[in-house]
Amino acid sequence: MALNASNPNNYEYTTNHLEIHILGGIKTTRLETLRITLSIQKAPLPSASPRRGENHGPVVRHSIDLYNDNQVEKFTRTVAERLEIGTGVARRTLQDLTRELENHRFLLTEKEASANAPYKKELSARETKEAETFLRSKDLLEKTNELIGRSGVIGEHTNRLLMYLIFTSRKTASPLHCISLGSSGTGKTHLQSKVSELIPEEDKVEITVLSANAFYYFNRTELQHKLILIEDLDGAESVLYPLRELQSKKRITKTVVHKDSKGTTKTIHLTVEGPVSVAGCTTQESIYEDNSNRNFLLYIDESAEQDQRIMQYQRAVSAGQVNENEQHESRELLQNVQRVLKPIKVINPYAMYLELPQSVFKPRRTNSHYLQFIEAITFFKQCQREKKYDEQTGEEYIETFIEDIQEANELIQEVLLRKSDLLNGACRGFFENLKAYLQKENQTTFTNSEIRRTLRLNPSNQKRYMVQLQLADLVRKAKGDKRKGYHYEVVSYDDYEDTNKQIEILLDSTLKSLEACHEPSRVVQSGP
Repeated sequence: MALNASNPNNYEYTTNHLEIHILGGIKTTRLETLRITLSIQKAPLPSASPRRGENHGPVVRHSIDLYNDNQVEKFTRTVAERLEIGTGVARRTLQDLTRELENHRFLLTEKEASANAPYKKELSARETKEAETFLRSKDLLEKTNELIGRSGVIGEHTNRLLMYLIFTSRKTASPLHCISLGSSGTGKTHLQSKVSELIPEEDKVEITVLSANAFYYFNRTELQHKLILIEDLDGAESVLYPLRELQSKKRITKTVVHKDSKGTTKTIHLTVEGPVSVAGCTTQESIYEDNSNRNFLLYIDESAEQDQRIMQYQRAVSAGQVNENEQHESRELLQNVQRVLKPIKVINPYAMYLELPQSVFKPRRTNSHYLQFIEAITFFKQCQREKKYDEQTGEEYIETFIEDIQEANELIQEVLLRKSDLLNGACRGFFENLKAYLQKENQTTFTNSEIRRTLRLNPSNQKRYMVQLQLADLVRKAKGDKRKGYHYEVVSYDDYEDTNKQIEILLDSTLKSLEACHEPSRVVQSGP
């Protein structure tokens, strides 16, 4: 008779001579053993028609490894003696049971492997065509940004498109990374969460809490070309080092001591392969240099206008005036666009003509990010590019156009400006609000208490900002003393605007010089 495994905690196996129950089922973790706990008794006579679960004489209960020949032979003799049947019957029954349990365990392991396999949506022909048609659209980045807005991302027009393109770069050989910065309650985590919804589930790993060694125990290729989302970088200090190594070296390795089944101590190497794209959020005003250098720093819009946009959207949701079906369709399309994009090499024929402003800090790494971001835009437009082949290697690639560089410059200008600023984001925000207040009130000097009341600042934060501004020679003491208090004045009102203008002039002049070059012919690939 076949094995009855309908009850996972009580398998039944009945022959003409014996009735066997396997209590607790079988384990699928160690295939080198087949340890079970069973109860065995004589099978009821056909004429007796017993009720289910009724006892039919002596019962032998035992835990045994069916792959241990000595245990099986000893148990066979025990069963034959206790139940008064031949050893040949008992031995043959146990052999048949072992075979049935083996087959059942193979089925269980296949089901577990299938259940634990990464989910991957297979696009229908209609969905594929719709995504490819969208990728061939004119003004693709502009339409993508509009679609991101329709998916439920409010405001943050530059940041949301930057973030989506950075997330898209996970599919390239050199992915980009980003950190969203802003004070508590400004929506940095919400922005990251909403944009990450536009990435397929199978391509991302969302992390809330992480132990120090967690990254080393992923399967070797489990993280390759994945987007790793960390909700709060402030609570993930212990994993920032392996994350930095994954970002830079595209792999991490840890050596540990391990004891095998025989007790022998061995040294093994745990290796996890990248590349990965990493995104996180933080409320910290200043980011550890090794982390900030590897990432695009996206400063959240904390303006009153953005507050109004978000509150208006919240009211619309509460009033039932938001078209949830449109949001869902927009998310689905942008996810399918991600699924349609295929890995392909990007070559930028204009790379040798591009340069960064001299005011940018850490120019080597920033230059690399600038070039990679241009490549990410080209990669996103792969359906609009002619596929070419390397004459020596035969490798397929696409080329960057001048319009890709122009769009990259428009999106990245704020990032380059921040990279050129002596002040961190929070201090810069304070300084710009301070200047706006003085110009509005037509004042040249101010006191700490006046600004603290007007801008509603925490005293410790204001003190820290004032120290930074004085060290940067942007604010100085105008009059007063320590006893009566000081009056301060702004040394320069145009430092930020001047730096921004210098960056804009350099990027524009570079583009104009490139327009004199011959741009590759535009060929849009035809549909499948």
